[in-house]
Amino acid sequence: MPLNRRKFLGKSAAATGVALAGGVAAAPSVSAQASGKPARRKKRYSFTVMGTTDLHGNVFNWDYFTDKEFDDKDHNDVGLAKISTLVNEIREQRGRRNTLLIDAGDTIQGTQLSYYYAKIDPITAEHGPVHPMAQAMNSIGYDAAALGNHEFNYGIPVLRKFEEQCDFPLLGANALDAKTQKPAFPPYFMKRLRTPHGRDVKVAVLGLTNPGIAIWDKANVQGRMTFPGLEEQAAKWVPKLRSMGADVVIVSAHSGSSGTSSYGDQLPYIENAAGLVAEQVPGIDAILVGHAHTEIPEYFVENKQTGKKVVLSEPLKWGQRLTLFDFDLVWSKGCWTVEKVGAKVLNSNTAAEDKKVTRLLSDEHKKVVAYVNQVIGTSTQAMSTAEGPYKDVAIIDLISHVQAETVKEALKGGQYAALPVLSQASCFSRTAGIPAGEVTIKDAAGLYPFENTLEARLITGAQLKDYLEFSARYYVQTAAGAPVDPAKLTNAGNTPDYNYDALYGVTYEIDIAKPVGSRIAKLSFEGKELDPKAEFVLAVNNYRASGGGNFPHVPGAKQLWANSDEIRNTIIQWVQAKGTVDPGQFASVDWKLTRDGTPVF
Repeated sequence: MPLNRRKFLGKSAAATGVALAGGVAAAPSVSAQASGKPARRKKRYSFTVMGTTDLHGNVFNWDYFTDKEFDDKDHNDVGLAKISTLVNEIREQRGRRNTLLIDAGDTIQGTQLSYYYAKIDPITAEHGPVHPMAQAMNSIGYDAAALGNHEFNYGIPVLRKFEEQCDFPLLGANALDAKTQKPAFPPYFMKRLRTPHGRDVKVAVLGLTNPGIAIWDKANVQGRMTFPGLEEQAAKWVPKLRSMGADVVIVSAHSGSSGTSSYGDQLPYIENAAGLVAEQVPGIDAILVGHAHTEIPEYFVENKQTGKKVVLSEPLKWGQRLTLFDFDLVWSKGCWTVEKVGAKVLNSNTAAEDKKVTRLLSDEHKKVVAYVNQVIGTSTQAMSTAEGPYKDVAIIDLISHVQAETVKEALKGGQYAALPVLSQASCFSRTAGIPAGEVTIKDAAGLYPFENTLEARLITGAQLKDYLEFSARYYVQTAAGAPVDPAKLTNAGNTPDYNYDALYGVTYEIDIAKPVGSRIAKLSFEGKELDPKAEFVLAVNNYRASGGGNFPHVPGAKQLWANSDEIRNTIIQWVQAKGTVDPGQFASVDWKLTRDGTPVF
């Protein structure tokens, strides 16, 4: 999609031309001169930039998968309604004209609220609704937001419609039109802050998104957009912003700070590159970090070229935190210079929901609550994911069983119909469950909170063994006879739950007493040792098939079939078609943790 030049230039010109009155000058110091006359006081100005990231469709402090108020073990709260209250408090304290509010991406995917208005009552329909996230963010008064990778999950038309509905620009300096290699979205946003000294401060916000989009949403962006590295594009744009008179340059980056990637060598770019941008590109004052879903109140990175320290901050996901960047500027040698900048985060659980926001979207909230509570079938027994990360549980088997059945049906009558179908699944949430009795949309959807789609890939027995060995790195090495605490057994090397896969259709043991790479034992298919040369069909989600998690072999394996419907919807439709969920028809204990052959549990 080419950049709408008129829209971009219009927004930039309008934003650049906004002059905000106010500004509070810090008390200047006075030094004695040789003549005995006091020195001229330095002109100073302070302002605050507030930031959110990874909102993932959260407006209310509500969990649509459990249909109750959100809560976790740390008693965090979520949602833009809470953020709005914090923002109002800061604007009251600092003076609204001395503040900006920005976001670092992943806005329109993640809750059933955002899903409903992308798929069930889509914003792209003729005379369709305004997206709840656009309504909330417009009401709060965001100045700009960077694009996140999940912005592309629903396709370019949904994203463009959302962009059209926002009163602020969606920034992506490294989201380029595939044909012209020019920005497909505004690269930056510029705003003037008027000081009491007659000298405006020009603040530039450069937006950078994640190059992993090219892999994770290949079906939506291939041939339409490209996503070069953050460092490369920052090095191009930061000098331009400085030459345009920017006194302060802030980067809003949908990219973690660690310098790591989850997709291996499939792209020549780093997924979590915010720290590298600070280190390698001179001229940046602060970076709002996103994507990694971690909390970084304040983190300084020294620029290798200038020695200047750049402050980074990442507020916790879903509106659980609000970052504050506090800037102190001094007028020196005919321009404003950043004398000091620091960062901190505010916890949204200290704030009440802003009734202005909750009233604005009460009808949308009620519609989605009614939708997720629709009954789609019954279950003969209760199932839970609580032990899913370290035991083969029925509810994870349900995901794999549905996937395997769907792939078998799709391949029926074709060249690969005779091959056995295996399936991978992860425990996405340790709190999901299917109750005994009535099963609702929210129950089934809670098993699969991501908008992944299903694929079939051709894979060998030897490759499956490698795949499982890689997956088993998830467990902390634990000597035989040593005590086992399930709470400390998983997530070795900070591997998230969604990057641990269990395979359905084979049997095996994972010996956690052994080192990574040597843990898979007794790998069998239909009671016989797995033949390394045998061919199988693997039902796998598009994230994994595209390289997410950097699992071996599957990204390069032959694609036999792919579906555009979300796996979550496939599960819902399967339950509706069956009417009854009976674990006795699909669940079995096919893998277990061992130590020297002795089961851990």
